[in-house]
Amino acid sequence: MSGRLAGAGAGARKVLAPLVLGVLVLIGWQQLVTVTGIKPYLLPSPTAIWDQLVQIVPLVVSAALATGANVLVGLLLGAVLAIAAAIGAARTRWFDALMSPTAAALSVMPIVALAPALNTMFGTTSTTPRRLVVAVVVFAPVFVNTLRGLRQVQPVHRDLMRAYAATPAQVTRTVTIPGALPYVFTGLRIASSTGVIAAVVAEYFGGLQNGLGSRITSAAANSGYARAWAFVLGAIVLGLVFYLATLTAERVALARQGG
Repeated sequence: MSGRLAGAGAGARKVLAPLVLGVLVLIGWQQLVTVTGIKPYLLPSPTAIWDQLVQIVPLVVSAALATGANVLVGLLLGAVLAIAAAIGAARTRWFDALMSPTAAALSVMPIVALAPALNTMFGTTSTTPRRLVVAVVVFAPVFVNTLRGLRQVQPVHRDLMRAYAATPAQVTRTVTIPGALPYVFTGLRIASSTGVIAAVVAEYFGGLQNGLGSRITSAAANSGYARAWAFVLGAIVLGLVFYLATLTAERVALARQGG
């Protein structure tokens, strides 16, 4: 019983601590704006942002859903390609020599250059450019972490499977991939957050005006600074949703594997 109470107390502290910190930051922010008289175009007050958010909640939700759809498709596409590439790189040296530099190049590719180029290729009325931007950004962290995990599997486990005449595909499916799951989900957690950032930034460069990035740009261009921050808050919430969803999927997968 004492152990359960201690665990519950630790869980409550994990939730309470960031909430208290967030409240203190908001109070300090409000006081800073009120006392110093900072102009709204530099930093709107939390109360002004909240007032705008209450007025445009449906618009923020619809924009978040549009951006979220792009993130989801890009995340799945980039993750599947990255995991497949990591499996190939772990099995053959020449493929590793090909993919590792490619992943490094993709990790430093600037979104500000990629998004306009893809908009020109696929058209500004298509969601494809934004989803491809997310897939490119997602690829590198998932590939690097998955490849590291695949290489952490102990050789004795592979040797045991080969002693039972298991094929390379069976070894990969039953030993290598399950052992690499924690690393795969580490990459996915990183990618889920960066994918949201990539989608929002990609929306700055034209195309459909239905996402959070384009709404932020439009609000700021029309001097609606508090409104722009309300959409920024929507982007933050969207990033947290994807991160928590990935974290939940990791816990479920690892629990099933352990069971």
